[in-house]
Parts: sequence; C-alpha cells; structure tokens
Amino acid sequence: MAKAKSSFVCQSCGAVSNRWQGKCTSCNEWNSIVEESGAGISSGAPKGLTKGKGRSVELISLDTPPAPHERYKSTIAELDRALGGGFVPGSAILIGGDPGIGKSTLLLQAVGQLAKNGVECVYFSGEESAAQIQMRAVRLDLVGVPLKVATETSVRDILTTLDSEKPPSVVVIDSIQTMYADSVDSAPGTVAQVRTAGHELISYAKRKGVVVILVGHVTKDGQIAGPRVLEHMVDTVLYFEGDRGHQFRILRAVKNRFGGTDEIGVFEMTGQGLMEVSNPSELFLSDRETNEIGSVVFAGIEGSRPVLGEIQALVARSQAANPRRAVVGWDSGRLAMVLAVLDARCGLGLAGCDVYLNIAGGLKVSEPAADLAVAAALISSLYQTKISEHSVVFGEISLSGDVRSVTQIDQRLKEAQKLGFDEAIMPDQKKVSIQNIRPRRIKHLQELVDMFAPLD
Repeated sequence: MAKAKSSFVCQSCGAVSNRWQGKCTSCNEWNSIVEESGAGISSGAPKGLTKGKGRSVELISLDTPPAPHERYKSTIAELDRALGGGFVPGSAILIGGDPGIGKSTLLLQAVGQLAKNGVECVYFSGEESAAQIQMRAVRLDLVGVPLKVATETSVRDILTTLDSEKPPSVVVIDSIQTMYADSVDSAPGTVAQVRTAGHELISYAKRKGVVVILVGHVTKDGQIAGPRVLEHMVDTVLYFEGDRGHQFRILRAVKNRFGGTDEIGVFEMTGQGLMEVSNPSELFLSDRETNEIGSVVFAGIEGSRPVLGEIQALVARSQAANPRRAVVGWDSGRLAMVLAVLDARCGLGLAGCDVYLNIAGGLKVSEPAADLAVAAALISSLYQTKISEHSVVFGEISLSGDVRSVTQIDQRLKEAQKLGFDEAIMPDQKKVSIQNIRPRRIKHLQELVDMFAPLD
C-alpha cells in the first residue's frame, strides 16, 4: 500500500512547506505551521494524464448569447450596492468580519427579505442552534417568513440534504470555519478543511446555479482566517467593518466578478437589526464639534457615491528621540509622505513632533485626494488655528509640494452643498459648475500654510 504523504501548512496564509518550522517564511507568523496528512494522495499516483481518463467537456463559442440571469434583489439597497446590483445565480460570496460585528444579522435580514419575495432560501448554521436563530428572527421582525433553517457542520450531510429535494436559490453557510469534510483528516477550521469544504460548496453553487454565501471569521490582522486561497475561489469577497464604539458598520467589496470593487454599503446597528444609511455623510458628521482646532471635513468618493468625513489631527512637541506617529483610518505611509513634504517644502519642522491622526467614525479612507485635508488638519493643529466650519477640503499632494487635481469634483461639491457647506479648499483645476460653493484654489502646499499661519 502506498504511503500517504504529509505536508506542513501555515494556518495563517496557507503556505505549504516540506518540514516544520517555528516561523512561516511567507507571512512571518510564529507557531502557525501544522502538519496535515495528504489524504487520498499516494506515491503510487499516476505521473501523467492521457486521453480516455476523463470526460469530454462541451465547448461554447463566444458568439453564443449568454443565458439571461436576473439578479436576486434583497431589497436592502446598501447590500445590493456592494454586490453590484444583487445576488447573481451560481455565484459564491464570502463575507468576513470581526466576531459580533453583525454578519449573521445582516445575512438573516437579507435572506429573510428574499424569502418574503418568494426566493427559496436555506440557512445552515454551525455556530448557533435553531432556537437562537429563531430568537434573532423575532427581534428582526421575520416571524412567519418561509425561510428554512438547520444546524449542521458536516459538508457531506449539507450537500445530501440539498440534493434530496429541489435546489434552493440561496444557501447561507455560517460559518465556513465550522464546516467539516470527512474526506480530510484534520480539525475543522484548518487550511485543509476550509479549502476542501469551500471547494465542495462552491462546486455545488456552479453546478446547480445556486447562490452560496460563506461567512468567514477574520484574524487579528483583519484577514479572513484560514486560507487566503478561499478568496481566490469565490466570486465576491465582502468585508464587514466597524468600530465597536460607534453604531454604524461599513460593508466593503474587495473582490467582485459581477460588479465594482470600490462600492461600500453603510448600516447603522440598532435594537431591531442593521438599518440602511441613505446619507452616510450626515451620519459621519453628526457628532462633529464645529470650529475645533485640527478638525477638517474631507469630501471624498467611495465607489460611485460622495462621502464627507471628519479628519482629526493632533500635533504636539516631543523631547523623545523618535517622535510617535499614530494613525487610525488612513495609510501610515501616506502620512509620513505628507509630513516629509510639509517639512522639506514648507519648513514646518514637524520631525520633532508627536503626530496623531484619526478618521472620525471608524471610516477608512484610501484615496489620495485626502492628502490636502490631512495637511490642513496638521497645519491647524500646529498653529492652533481654526478652519472654517463651512469649508470642505480635498486634493492630492505631490512630492514637490504641488497640489494636483482629483476626479469627480462636481459630485464632491454637490454633497458638500447638500449638507450646508459653502466653501471648498481644492486644487486649481477646471471651472466649478456648482452654484453657492466658493472655491479657494491652491496650486502649492505653501499657499495652504500661509492661509492658516498666524499673522505675526
């Protein structure tokens, strides 16, 4: 009998090595490598594949029109926006997020609305009992909804149950880390188990044209636990983000084969579940104190919608050899670049200061258009000068100190005007077509420094 092979797999990134080691060379994680037996793989396996060993597959020409598929609308507009317009039949969707962030609540609301609209849905839970799901359904006002619920962790039993009757339209697996495939000799949650369970469920989705939604837990680094390969196997990856100190949550698409990857959905956590936020700018600015030193309103773009958020900065003189830099919600490398430009091109001398930067409300900003707003907040805190409460700021900063143009200016200004702002500190570019907004055009960062510097 051929001897089964074994390999050593990192439980953090899925890297495979031929021997055990304390530190993974791929992700630099310590004590994450576990030995896994290669069930079903033997040294006597055939070396090559020849014709006659498999089945002939059907080849389809691109001239053939694709079969029309209507997306399933959940009637939760923010979720449908993040998905690109709704659930596509035959797709596999992975939703990740911190424990308790609201993944199960959102999915139960979504499939409950689909079931109300006549879509056949099945919810498999490996973490909660059916009674717990029913209690949540009562809180979410989903009593009497024709949604089928089961508690099971065996992938074989789940697929047998689904094949024993008419295939449903939507299947939810909560969560993929609790699923167990008996063809793999390892514990649930390991790389081999998650990969095998995910492959079987995704294959079922493609074979039957069913929407399969997988829930994945995240690690302390914010990545979906277990294998990174699971993200490559599915069609859509959504991350559910949020700060436990705030009531709102952000659903962000990081991969989507049927839509854009720059869309977000904004929700507010309430006692009756997750409520949609139609105007996220108003929500992010609801707790803002006017005329605060170091506080700037940034007019940004998230996907196809404009979003206004508050950027807060604190600059304090430090006697330490290495001043502290703390960033929440923005790229720390981008902050280092802005500080270097302010020092080299404007002579502000921020190298000897502790710098703290925060995007209020738990919002995460990644676009370069936030450079000018960050610089304005830093200058305001350094000079202890207040910025007008009726101003929004946006623009990209180059290494030479020039302020570069950004895209979708009209959308940014329309959102600012809708919330009562009447002034925009922005790059010097094309004519602004928005009425009742006074643009203050800036070509170089030094102009912004002169604008807020003390008169003495």
